[in-house]
Amino acid sequence: MPRFAELGVIASMQPYHAIDDGRWAERVIGAERAHTTYAFRSLLDAGATLAFGSDWFVAPPDVAQGLYAATTRRTLDGGHAEGWIPEQRIALVEALAAYTRNGAFASFEEDLKGSLAPGRLADLVLFERDLRTLDPTALADARVALTIVGGRIVHDGR
Repeated sequence: MPRFAELGVIASMQPYHAIDDGRWAERVIGAERAHTTYAFRSLLDAGATLAFGSDWFVAPPDVAQGLYAATTRRTLDGGHAEGWIPEQRIALVEALAAYTRNGAFASFEEDLKGSLAPGRLADLVLFERDLRTLDPTALADARVALTIVGGRIVHDGR
């Protein structure tokens, strides 16, 4: 894992797969390999950059599901109440950075998007509630109230 940071390799990952694959991965690839699968915390602790996405069509494009997966690692079957390989959970602020700032960095567009600043693209979603106030187990149910792309409202669910 330290080589990711040493070489500047960006770990492009899809957190949803941890809660999906976590239902069966250990049985198929063994415990040793499973512990280095979707190793969000280990990669961050080693100084690597995580860039998150959805892997849609394969996984749902719902970022709330991804945030839930990264912060809880609770598998879809309910079999891992403390999270599948819970030591790999990350904080919400780290997951949000992976979806935004780090995603822009991974596409060499960090001066164009990934954070809100004058002159940057105004692409953002506004959730119905402040995600920082939610218990991580409630993140999967967070709903998008507003979506803005290029400064234009493209979804208004308020």
